[in-house]
Amino acid sequence: MRVVKEAEERKNEILDAAEELFVTKGYDGTSTGDILDKVGIARGTLYYHFKSKEDILDALIERISASMIREAKKEAGNKKLSVPDRIVSCILKLRPKSAIGSEVMELVNKPQNALMHQKMQMIMLNGVIPVIGELVEEGISQGIFKTDYPLYAAEMLIGYAVIVFDDSFEQSEEETATRIKAFIYHTERMLGAKEGSLKKTMMKIFSGKV
Repeated sequence: MRVVKEAEERKNEILDAAEELFVTKGYDGTSTGDILDKVGIARGTLYYHFKSKEDILDALIERISASMIREAKKEAGNKKLSVPDRIVSCILKLRPKSAIGSEVMELVNKPQNALMHQKMQMIMLNGVIPVIGELVEEGISQGIFKTDYPLYAAEMLIGYAVIVFDDSFEQSEEETATRIKAFIYHTERMLGAKEGSLKKTMMKIFSGKV
């Protein structure tokens, strides 16, 4: 007997199968036929939910991004940590750690996928900037920061961190080290923090880069 599933359940089932195949066979090595066989559905059912393999990848990007944003929000609410530590923890959660996350990021960072890369960045920025903005406001109330523009400070902070220290941004080790110093220097001034007060905490973002 044919099993009829709710649209959202079937959609996630397709994404789960595609995710597993992209990890084991790679994106280029996976065909829509592979996904059909994995889920056990007809081609028409697949195309009801997704127009193409690229459309499936696009949906996976949104799912991965949403997951990272949820994790960042959890870190933001961890009152056991200081405000600067929570800001750093939020930023660190914007790095995909799963196999599929790494696979997708490798694809997204390819020059031919520039629009996909831009979309992922915008999802991340729009999702996490308000969270960081609230943390900056909390830091202001605690006397750690001093700025009249907490949301815009968060926007510049995250925008710079995501774009400049993106893996697709080519630079030498020396350039990276200099940018990190400049990033921390300007972040402290932008947030109105005491000079040197954020260095130790913010260096956690760049573990492995210097």
